Amino acid sequence: MKTAEINIGVVGLGLMGSSIAVSLLIAGHKVKGIAPIPEDKMIAPERIKDQLLHCQKAGLLDHPAETYLSRLTITEDYGQLNDCGVVVECVIEKDDIKEQVYQKIVSNVGSEVIIASNTSAIPISSLQQYIGNPERFLGIHWAEPAYATRFLEITCGKHTSPKKARWVFDLAHLWGKEPTLLKKDIRGFITNRLMYSVYREGLSMVEKGEASLEDIDKSFRYDEGSWITLMGIFRRMDMMGLKNYMETFKTVFPKLSNSENIPAIMQKMLEINAKGIQNSKGLYPYKDGEAKAWEEAFSLFNKDIYLLADEYSQNNAEILK
Repeated sequence: MKTAEINIGVVGLGLMGSSIAVSLLIAGHKVKGIAPIPEDKMIAPERIKDQLLHCQKAGLLDHPAETYLSRLTITEDYGQLNDCGVVVECVIEKDDIKEQVYQKIVSNVGSEVIIASNTSAIPISSLQQYIGNPERFLGIHWAEPAYATRFLEITCGKHTSPKKARWVFDLAHLWGKEPTLLKKDIRGFITNRLMYSVYREGLSMVEKGEASLEDIDKSFRYDEGSWITLMGIFRRMDMMGLKNYMETFKTVFPKLSNSENIPAIMQKMLEINAKGIQNSKGLYPYKDGEAKAWEEAFSLFNKDIYLLADEYSQNNAEILK
């Protein structure tokens, strides 16, 4: 399988769609970017160029940024998708909008072309109803920024062909990813289910006055953060030894929050229109310039952790041979 031989369409060129397009360009694909929103058509070229230049400065490119831009087409014309082997939808998380987009995609591609959604919120099985030949539809969910993170979550819907899902899974390794394959369509997929269980427990502890936001964040940064990129959570159990886990499960599980309500602290965030670093209103206070500093720090960290994870995965591969 050679990426240069597979054209990929990306429908929706907002922040996430542009980032995904960059990831695919770096991997060697020709990318057909469809901009359903006129504003995105105007902004996307410069945004994608800036992201590629950022990758170039970070040492993530093998060639100058212009080389990758030469493989990019940005248009409003869905007909440009006619030679694509895969089309990824990255539009707003509304079923009716996605349905309209899928109708346009399906009418311009072959019946065997794989169609995917980057959604992290809507069940893949629900979206399959809008697709002719639903066995070729699945979820491909990137982390942000797509071009500087190794995460990729592939999700099968009720009708997804296991063969087609495996083909995408294999292709994703050529994108520099470490993909997961969720064989059954469950709400929230893998990452969100895990993270939202953590959010629920953490916010419950804050509301009960048992810990502060700062304490919980420190716990993750300096405990989980010191090993999780290398081994994940279950290999960590093997590393630590399994003897004591059963007893801990028995004593701790009954104490964990099982609330189905939205935490009061999040209700407050909604009331004050908090958007985090986007508008300097969030769970934490932000002084002038501080939100921007966090954004820049995250960008630098993504580069470092991307390269570090690659170094250790290669070392482990050598050890396990």
